[in-house]
Amino acid sequence: MNLEYVDPAVLAELREAVGADDDGASALGRPAVRAFEQRHGVVLPEPYRSFVAEVSDGSKAGPPDYGLVGLEDLPADYGSDGSERDLARPFPLTEPWLWEGEDDEPDEARLRSVFDDGSIVLGTDGCGMNWHLIVTGPHRGHVWMISGEGAMPFGAEFGHTTGEPGFAGWVRHWAAGEEWFDAG
Repeated sequence: MNLEYVDPAVLAELREAVGADDDGASALGRPAVRAFEQRHGVVLPEPYRSFVAEVSDGSKAGPPDYGLVGLEDLPADYGSDGSERDLARPFPLTEPWLWEGEDDEPDEARLRSVFDDGSIVLGTDGCGMNWHLIVTGPHRGHVWMISGEGAMPFGAEFGHTTGEPGFAGWVRHWAAGEEWFDAG
């Protein structure tokens, strides 16, 4: 997973997968992406960075099934206005965390950090099940499903799916019509 360079063939594959055929008219452009990064103190991982700059800032076609939200947006079911989000603060997890059903209530500060630190929200599968792209911390470039019950990384290396890790692998998996968590 190369997070610093985008292969033009991968960008073309992503364009086709989401049906972005407007020659970049729905993209943000490099200056807007750099301004976002400066405001938030991050550098977006490739190929997502080039995707929003050159292909499209969001997509109704998906993934996930409700579509990609724009870089500055949050899904309608996010649960907060996002004012507490801090993209520069590292995402706190490196392994799955299922807090639903734990004997003790989860630490509120850690829980808030999982939802709000070091990630952008890519979209929702509804009912508060949101896909995040990690932009800071050890899992930079990985996609995670974060919901009211827990948080889980996407990618075959984590054992829950056959999909490749990262934004491109996540899109490929969706475009192939695979179930998100398809590993037995």
